[in-house]
Amino acid sequence: MPRLSEVIAALDNLWPAERAESWDAVGTVVGDPDQQIGRVLFAVDPVQDIVDEAVKLGADLLVTHHPLYLRGTTTVAASHFKGRVVHTLIKNDIALHVAHTNADTADPGVSDALAGALDLRVVRPLVPDPTDPEGRRGLGRVCELDHPVTVRELAARAAARLPATAQGIRVAGDPEALVHTIAVSGGSGDSLFDVVRAAGVDAFLTADLRHHPAAEFSAAVAPRPLALLDAAHWATEWPWCELAAAQLDEISDRHGWDLRVHVSKTVTDPWTSHSPSLGAPN
Repeated sequence: MPRLSEVIAALDNLWPAERAESWDAVGTVVGDPDQQIGRVLFAVDPVQDIVDEAVKLGADLLVTHHPLYLRGTTTVAASHFKGRVVHTLIKNDIALHVAHTNADTADPGVSDALAGALDLRVVRPLVPDPTDPEGRRGLGRVCELDHPVTVRELAARAAARLPATAQGIRVAGDPEALVHTIAVSGGSGDSLFDVVRAAGVDAFLTADLRHHPAAEFSAAVAPRPLALLDAAHWATEWPWCELAAAQLDEISDRHGWDLRVHVSKTVTDPWTSHSPSLGAPN
């Protein structure tokens, strides 16, 4: 049974902290380097429901994609929800480790897992990492489909393959347009519109698309139709948990560690229901 420091060293090889964005907060948040690790849980969000799941599972280590503290804090009092998370983790000897933007740009990373869930063939990074001489790391992925499908069919595939959320898949563009190539980016993606336009793809699947950027993007590419598919943030990043768990399983087997690795299926998307619009404008 490995120590936490050994497991973290292995995870740091997969997602080096120095490859995270400067504003990010990655790495080990809670944990004793000398504690033994037998069971690991992967999840997107370090929220109380996930921590309670880790306690029930008997996990020694929780690995999440999203940070617990992205900005500084002056308290870990249990009267605050993040403080309560810290208290629960420490009381139950559960370590917390975060891999965020360093997992986004990894090879393989968050967008590779998203592409894999949709049966897309990854061609290249959408925004290549200039420090990678092989050109495989970077943010987002440009992908090809085995055969062209309509935007409507692609949206239906995403709705069926990604975890179910209240939002489902929103679409901007002609639902009958054919898609040969698509850019994908797990998590919030409307900051990537310029590079998506330059990539020459037929569609872009991401999350958290806002009204004005999406409207301006659609207008700017009007002469050449380009569809937007907007999924729930949590749903686009959850496939990474399965990928990361498989990577740690392989490391465990290689080192002869007796690790039990699990992926949380608890939905932590904040939106819990959806009512279709039925009314007409006044």
